[in-house]
Amino acid sequence: MSKLMSAVKLGPYQISHRVVLAPLTRMRAEEGAMPGPLMAEYYAQRTSAGGFLIGEATIAAANGNGYLGAPGLYEDSQIAGWKLVTDAVHAKGGRIFLQLYHAGRQSNVDVQPQGSTPVGPSEILHGGVAYTTAGWVPNTPNRALTMEEIADLVESFRSAAQRGIAAGFDGVEIHAANGYLFDQFLQDGSNKRTDVYGGSIENRSRFLLEVTNALISVWGSDKVAVRIGPSGSWGDMSDSNPEALFTYVAQQLAKLNLAYLHLIEPRIAGNIEDEAKDQNPVASQLIRKHYKGTIIAAGGFTGDSAEAIINAGDADLVAFGRHFIANPDLPERLRRKLPLNPYDRPSFFGGNEAGYTDYPFYSAEAVAA
Repeated sequence: MSKLMSAVKLGPYQISHRVVLAPLTRMRAEEGAMPGPLMAEYYAQRTSAGGFLIGEATIAAANGNGYLGAPGLYEDSQIAGWKLVTDAVHAKGGRIFLQLYHAGRQSNVDVQPQGSTPVGPSEILHGGVAYTTAGWVPNTPNRALTMEEIADLVESFRSAAQRGIAAGFDGVEIHAANGYLFDQFLQDGSNKRTDVYGGSIENRSRFLLEVTNALISVWGSDKVAVRIGPSGSWGDMSDSNPEALFTYVAQQLAKLNLAYLHLIEPRIAGNIEDEAKDQNPVASQLIRKHYKGTIIAAGGFTGDSAEAIINAGDADLVAFGRHFIANPDLPERLRRKLPLNPYDRPSFFGGNEAGYTDYPFYSAEAVAA
C-alpha cells in the first residue's frame, strides 16, 4: 500500500492522505486584497475528502505586501472573502490552514500604503522584484524597522490570526522562508542589527519565536505551524552558517508542540526549480535529526520522490505546487498513477480563470480522444 496515500494525524486533525496543496501565490485576489468567488472555486477544486490544503501567502500587516493581487487578513473587512474559501473547502470535507506572511524588504513603494518605504530588519541594498500595476519591477530599497515597529508587527500577526479563526480556517502557518521578513531576520546576510534582534543566532530567531508564541496564544500550539527554507537563497538571502541557524530554529520549534514544521528544499530558488542543484532532500534529512514532530516537505517532488521521502521517515507529508496547480485532482491521479496535465508557467501569477480554474480533471474519454 502507498504510504503517500495513507492517513496521518496533523495536529488535532485526521488527514486521509499525505498529498498537500502547497501555499501558492497566485495573485487573483480582488480589490482591497479580498478573496472572491474565483479563489473559492480554485481551492474547492483542489479539495479532496479528508485532504489538507495550505492557503497562499496572506498579508498580515498593511505594509506587508510585495505583490499586487495577493490576499490579506490585516483588516476585518477581508474576513468575509476568506470565509468563501474555507466554506468551499469544508463543504468538500477538507481542512485548510491560513498562511500569514510579510514581504519585508521584498516590496516596492507602489504596493505600500501611501507609497511608504518597504521595511526590513536592516537597510541593505538587494535585488529581487515586486509585482505592481506596472508589472514586475525592482524592489524599492528598504529602511530598517524600529524596536517599536517590531513589537507592533508581533501584534499584527496576532490580530491576523484571530481573524483567521473568524474566517473559518483550521489552523495557521507562519511563512518564514523565501526571503520574506522572517527569513530576513533569521539569515545574517540580511540582518545586521546590533540590538536584541540581531547578531547571535538566538537574537536573529527572536522575532520568529515571538510571533509563533503570539499565534499559539490565539490558536493553541497544535493548530500553529511554521514554514522555513534552510539554505534558501532567493531574494539575495544568505547566511554564514545556515546549518547551525536552522538546526537551532528547529530545536526551538520542537519544544512548542506545533501542528507541523514545513520545509522547503534548497533546490527550489523562490518559485523556480534549480535543476543544477543536488536533487536529494537535504533540508528534511538535516532537520529531522532535530525535529521529531510532523514534517511537511516541499520543493519539486514527484509522486515517486514523495513516496520515497515518507518511506525514509524524513517527512510525514509532501506539499505539491506546480503539479497541484495543473491537476486539481492530483491526489487521485497519484493514487491511481494517472498521467498529469502539464502546467502553464506564464499564467502562474495574476490574471483570471485561465491557468487557474480551467485545468481539467482526469477523464479517460479525454485521454483516449
